[in-house]
Amino acid sequence: MKQLLLILNPTAGMKKASRALPEIVSVFNRAGYDAHVYVTAGQGDATAAVERLGAGMDLVVCCGGDGTLNETATGLLHAGLDVPVGYIPSGSTNDFAGSLHLSGQVVKAAQQIVEGTEQALDLGRFNDRYFTYVASFGAFTKTSYSTPQNVKNALGHLAYVLEGIQELTALHAERIRIEIGEETLEEEYLFGAVCNSTSVGGVLTLDPGLVDMSDGLFEVLLVRAPQNLQALHECIQALRNQTYNCEMITFRSASSVRIFSPKHISWSLDGEWADGSEEILIENLPRRIRLVH
Repeated sequence: MKQLLLILNPTAGMKKASRALPEIVSVFNRAGYDAHVYVTAGQGDATAAVERLGAGMDLVVCCGGDGTLNETATGLLHAGLDVPVGYIPSGSTNDFAGSLHLSGQVVKAAQQIVEGTEQALDLGRFNDRYFTYVASFGAFTKTSYSTPQNVKNALGHLAYVLEGIQELTALHAERIRIEIGEETLEEEYLFGAVCNSTSVGGVLTLDPGLVDMSDGLFEVLLVRAPQNLQALHECIQALRNQTYNCEMITFRSASSVRIFSPKHISWSLDGEWADGSEEILIENLPRRIRLVH
């Protein structure tokens, strides 16, 4: 019988995965898997569980939000395991899942895994940490990790939008130097994202036609500080229309990015807080994870 490790975050989203756990396990049992369930108890627990229990598994499935997927992928990388991964999205926003059209119904998502095929996807490395789809700073960045879990559970995606609007009321640009290939940019930026998805923080979206999650390249989106309200309006319209053609926005594709910034600037990796650093190297790890969907 095939062996499956199921990592469950019991507090993600509306806790719908916890309530549906018997049905989820049943889906995998009927597909020929002996399911070993591990319920996480806090941050970093999923990574430790995968490192400890992942060897010998035919499939590792994580059930939670994008942070749970991040920890699962990190555990596999730390342990040097090449095991296919399934993702049952049950968080509040699930940017990564939306990019791949994974079902938001947890039992259906489990069924998609057992009926699906593998797709090799890129991952990212942020100095010595990993991310599955986005590293970002500036406006909207704090939303993902500072919104209380009970608010996320009550309001879902709306919680991110509301918190993002609150951040806009206190816009603050930081002077940052960014090296993208042979190009060097130095400006005061409100927001920056190095990403591999069509949605960032539940607030900003990228044109799906521009995003290939397996091409060894990240999409780099940088937003400069507006000089006046008209410039801010043009920027918002450009982001809304996914045209990226206003003077405030820089859009590039790159396999690696080097960033020089004040150390106090905090980052978000897949919605989880990350320390800033005066020098940050972000690298694409091509086709490093095998996702079954």
